[in-house]
Amino acid sequence: MMKSKKKLDPAKEEEITRAQWARYERARDNGHLDYVDMALKCDEYYQGDQWDLDDQAALEAEGRPALTINTILPTINTILGEQSSRRADVKFKPRRGGSDDVAHTLTKLYMQIADSNKLDWVEQQVFSDGLIMDGRGYFDVRMDFSDHVEGEIRITAKDPLDILIDPDAKDADPKTWNEVFESKWMTLDEIEELYGKDKSNQLLFVAENGMSFGPDSVEYQETRFGDTETNDDYFGAGVPGDEEYRNVKALRVIERQHKKLTRAAFFVDRTTGDQRECPSQWGEAKCKKFAKKYDMELITKVIRRVRWTVTCDQVVLHDDWSPYNDFTIVPFFCYFRRGRPFGVIRNLLSPQEQLNKIASQELHIVNTTANSGWMVEAGSLVGMTADDLEEHGAETGLVLEYARGTSPPQKIGANQIPTGLDRIGQKAQANIQSISGINDSMLGTDSAEVSGVAIQAKQNRGAIMIQVPLDNLRKTRQYLAEKILNLVQTFYTEERVIQVTNEEDPMQPREPMMLNASTPEGDIINNLTIGEYDVIVSSAPARDSFDETQFAEALSLRQAGVAIPDDAIIQYSHLLRKEELAKRIRVMTGQEPPSPEQAQVMQQQQMLAMQNLQLETMKLQAEVEKLQTEAAINVAKVQEVAEVNPQVRMAELQAKIQMNQEQLALRRELSSESNQIRQGQSETSAATKIATTAMQQSRTQNKPQ
Repeated sequence: MMKSKKKLDPAKEEEITRAQWARYERARDNGHLDYVDMALKCDEYYQGDQWDLDDQAALEAEGRPALTINTILPTINTILGEQSSRRADVKFKPRRGGSDDVAHTLTKLYMQIADSNKLDWVEQQVFSDGLIMDGRGYFDVRMDFSDHVEGEIRITAKDPLDILIDPDAKDADPKTWNEVFESKWMTLDEIEELYGKDKSNQLLFVAENGMSFGPDSVEYQETRFGDTETNDDYFGAGVPGDEEYRNVKALRVIERQHKKLTRAAFFVDRTTGDQRECPSQWGEAKCKKFAKKYDMELITKVIRRVRWTVTCDQVVLHDDWSPYNDFTIVPFFCYFRRGRPFGVIRNLLSPQEQLNKIASQELHIVNTTANSGWMVEAGSLVGMTADDLEEHGAETGLVLEYARGTSPPQKIGANQIPTGLDRIGQKAQANIQSISGINDSMLGTDSAEVSGVAIQAKQNRGAIMIQVPLDNLRKTRQYLAEKILNLVQTFYTEERVIQVTNEEDPMQPREPMMLNASTPEGDIINNLTIGEYDVIVSSAPARDSFDETQFAEALSLRQAGVAIPDDAIIQYSHLLRKEELAKRIRVMTGQEPPSPEQAQVMQQQQMLAMQNLQLETMKLQAEVEKLQTEAAINVAKVQEVAEVNPQVRMAELQAKIQMNQEQLALRRELSSESNQIRQGQSETSAATKIATTAMQQSRTQNKPQ
């Protein structure tokens, strides 16, 4: 976050901070505190901490067990596995003013951004937050200028406990929200590093003199969101000036992105009428220059724009217009009902508690049956007392002697597990499965007697139950891709070279791609700043499982008589250098032109073969001339030497010469074509290298010294 450039007068600063605190309190008190309690409880249950402390202490005092049969963990992990097996496949499609080439470039650029941000892992974190932390997970998408002078898109996962959504939100789409908060505790040193020494000193003065907004604003003890303890130092145990009172541990920093009406500049395409907002970081001169360069009209109109306000208690740390067109937060809600998100675990808490208590009760009954006690007539025991019998009555081989004429000691029958208790436990287990949709087949715990068809049917029924969170994840992927597209068209406006993944073989070195590069003719290669594009998001199976399925199906089809090409079989195998092997097969079969190196080797082989054919043809022609000369002198002698009819022999030699000449002509033609292909590839490769080098040199020269 940038430091505030403007120096605010005290009255204006107080107005901003009090308005900010009032909006924060409204969002906090409108369900966020309840959410924090529930999210923490759900997280504890997922990790196996499922007993109330008072209940557990009471059981331990009575010597009774407190078992935890954590069925929530495998349930949630199964849903996470479904998400991991369905990776996002994002493509872009041109709409108004767009082109297929730029759409393809945007698709490859998205793949590069996703790869550099380890998006699969970040998404898994956000999705698991949504499942576990009572339905909420958040991406944060913004520009990062730490590693690149022109900025790169950074995607991270936010702690759901720190994010407060618009209390008036009725839709999961953040475009419909009016505001979103990020609230977190920071030390004075952290605040100083981000916002400067003056701000930290100002905050220290506020905290030391008891001028803060309250215990939720300044932390003197371990009092944070969700804690029930009160801040005793703040409420009178300490006095301003006391050393204990001045022990400020952390302060609450509130980062609020909210929408306000303002005037903004827009580019208008004179041909199509399309409008696009001018980047907020551009000045008026740059906007006019850009509009003139691309023959567009520049207009202004009133819009709702994002204001970025950061405060800490009564101090404004930052207050300015956001450089982004919308919020940086992209939410994932497991379930969302009229502004109320919730997750999977919430509805599993009660049956999980029931299962734990039943299991604990059953174990307690089993434990107490080992020594159920004795019924003894008073004074009947010989050589021992009732206390001795109580102590040793459960020992193996115990011999009891009782007085003649008295009733013999009798063992009290063992406690029996109440009828139906085991069925209640089974019901609790069944309730967990029916609520979550995760059955035995999806967990992989079906018995061996169940057929594969039946297992597949049960898995499909379970998949339907968890389709809602997966569909909501697809919505989030759509929001995320649209935001990335917006950032690309807003900030990726200058010439740059990116390294993109080889689509055919991700293991190969990355390939350079030029963006917004000007040509001598005045054209722009891969101009990302103009045109509108639709985002197409679909789910694709994980690469490993997909390849395994395809490989098995390809082999099965080949065995059935379908002519599956060899290179297709190789592509779906797990060989280390399968792409190279498949390419070799395609080159050998003529399906693909060879590489420059391969073409050179093949040309050398062709030249050697042609030389051999020429030598053989020359030998044959010499033999024909010899036969013709000798036949003119003495036919009989020729027959004696050749041992065949000279006319037949010459016909055979001439046919062979003709065949060699035809083969030689074909080889020359192939050699010529191969040479042309290799020359074209070399020219293309050289042109790319020259353009890339020129752009890099230009960028280096234009960097500020």
